[in-house]
Amino acid sequence: MKTKTRFAPSPTGHLHIGGARTAIFNWLYSRKNKGYFYLRIEDTDKERSSEEMVQSIIDGLKWLGIDWDDEIYFQSHHINEHISACYELVKRGYAYFCYCTEEELEAKRKEAEENRVPYKYDRKCLYLSEQEKLKYEREGRSRTIRFKVPEGETVFWDVVHGEIRFKNSEIDDFIILRSDNTPVYNMAVVVDDHNMEITHVIRGDDHISNTPKQILIYQALGWDIPVFAHVPLILGPDKKRLSKRHGATAVIEYRDKGFLPDAMFNYLCLLGWSPGDNREIMSLNELIEAFDITKIQRKSAIFDQAKLEWMNSEYIRKKENIELLKFVKPFVERYGYKFDDETYLLKVISLMKDRVKTIEDFITFGRYFFEDPSNYDSEGIEKYWKFNTDELLIEFTERLTKIDDFTASILERELRSFANEKGIKASELIHPIRLAITGMRVSPGLFDVMETLGKETTIRRIKTALERIPVKRATHES
Repeated sequence: MKTKTRFAPSPTGHLHIGGARTAIFNWLYSRKNKGYFYLRIEDTDKERSSEEMVQSIIDGLKWLGIDWDDEIYFQSHHINEHISACYELVKRGYAYFCYCTEEELEAKRKEAEENRVPYKYDRKCLYLSEQEKLKYEREGRSRTIRFKVPEGETVFWDVVHGEIRFKNSEIDDFIILRSDNTPVYNMAVVVDDHNMEITHVIRGDDHISNTPKQILIYQALGWDIPVFAHVPLILGPDKKRLSKRHGATAVIEYRDKGFLPDAMFNYLCLLGWSPGDNREIMSLNELIEAFDITKIQRKSAIFDQAKLEWMNSEYIRKKENIELLKFVKPFVERYGYKFDDETYLLKVISLMKDRVKTIEDFITFGRYFFEDPSNYDSEGIEKYWKFNTDELLIEFTERLTKIDDFTASILERELRSFANEKGIKASELIHPIRLAITGMRVSPGLFDVMETLGKETTIRRIKTALERIPVKRATHES
């Protein structure tokens, strides 16, 4: 039988890091085994589900490069199949109607709490006579359907955790169909996985407690039970479950912060799994070839933002400039900068790519490529703007106006020649000019920056700095 996996998110929020990692593991396993990977949207919670979140999940998966086979499977389109299976269980004697009201159940919970014993449904409705059931029906009582948990144990083999055992005596007769005729999660999941012929269920280990209930349903209906692999949760650096307090948790937030999809994919693969060697940067084909669910670790994975940034920077460095352009240009335009000539952006990318961790850093640390400096680094002024700097820059700027071939090599030759004539170190010009044209103490090579900005912009910015920096310096020193 062909391997079939699925990713089944609820559209009640954006695709988060944990969900994306689960989707990746399922996708990799199916692609490795030349099987099928399906996307199922579990949208039966109409109050919390939204079309916006459905689209957000789809966008997040597509951004990561995750595709799926066949059309998207919407759980809400199969409610009748879920309900039919519930009644089939009643017919077979594995489930029964429960007429207990919420008030009655709450009273029983309180009684158990007062007696300091775990609450468990007392099966009152399991033993109702037909006359009692008819009486409740005539009274207009709503009813649920409960699964009748058998005696004994439910045992299953988990690819990640090994053999797992649950005592059935500790499992309540759980509801499978609510009073409003909607199936509960565990029932709908089993029916959908059976109908989709899912062979492997790879999901977060917070679902382990659901598994015995689902297995009992499979067994009662006489259906094949899929292989289960429960992957570890992703924790923050404080060893607590990853949440908003740790920073961004949604995949699209990382997209919007300038992380590359292939870097994100690669990093998420390594959260809870390892190829078994020292490799960290791996191509998609290498990941597919190496992926093995038996190598998924049991302990929770720690999300390391610094490691992700490092990996992203490695991907940025390895990409061709023209490939990076499709990521950089939208960011630049988001900040309101428009460039019809992409040649300029390619020059900026070439100068900056070895210095950034994210695409957003092209703006954060290279804004001077897109607009004149609005201020100047005060420490740089203090350190590099000397008593004779104005005079030197005025004279050197005059020399710049006479340079026709405004290239890095010519600019460096002219500056060093000028410094030699004046009996000063080249750095006494390099640092002030960098401050003047970028506003910063650190940048790519000054002469490359000057060439990229062009003659007119370079000269204009130096003149502007000559007008503004002395005032700012006086303010700084006062």
